[in-house]
Amino acid sequence: MTFGVEERVKRGGPIRRLYDWTMREAKSKRAQFALAAVAFAESSFFPLPPDVMLIPMALADRRRAYWLAALCTIASVLGGMLGYAIGAWLYDSLGQWLISVYGYGDDVEAFRKAYQDWGAWIILIKGVTPIPYKIVTITSGFAAYDFPMFVILSVITRGARFFITAALLHRYGEPIRGFIEKRLGLAMFIVFAVVVAGFLAARYLI
Repeated sequence: MTFGVEERVKRGGPIRRLYDWTMREAKSKRAQFALAAVAFAESSFFPLPPDVMLIPMALADRRRAYWLAALCTIASVLGGMLGYAIGAWLYDSLGQWLISVYGYGDDVEAFRKAYQDWGAWIILIKGVTPIPYKIVTITSGFAAYDFPMFVILSVITRGARFFITAALLHRYGEPIRGFIEKRLGLAMFIVFAVVVAGFLAARYLI
């Protein structure tokens, strides 16, 4: 027996309701604004990555996958500028607290020294990994890394992250959507496991 959207929403939990809402609202300005807001906040203070919205929105209309990736990239870079400003001007208060949340507060001086030799690679590599990008943006400001270069590298690394995702969804969208809709709980578990892995990496590997 098949169920309509309303019946499926009633039968599903909060994850199913969020997924169905995202799929229904994928083309609306409201959903795009929410996606941009999450991408912006994730680069400076918010814990969840925009992928949790980007993936279902791109699956709902694969023709818009690259536009959504561009929207995520722009918003993420703008949010990164805010993170940079927090590190540069508010590190002793807000910045230090945010960094300590990820377990890196005791090694900031070593990180600042590493920026002198490897700043570009730190931004490029960590920008495409699950490691929270806010760590990179805040410490870039604290380390006084060259701001124009920071913006350029952020565009490259965040653009690569989101456009690779968009390309995969555009090319293999139907089987991916089928898997997610049949095994939504497992799919969300995988997404959140990646997020947790990024937090752990930030705590123990950086």
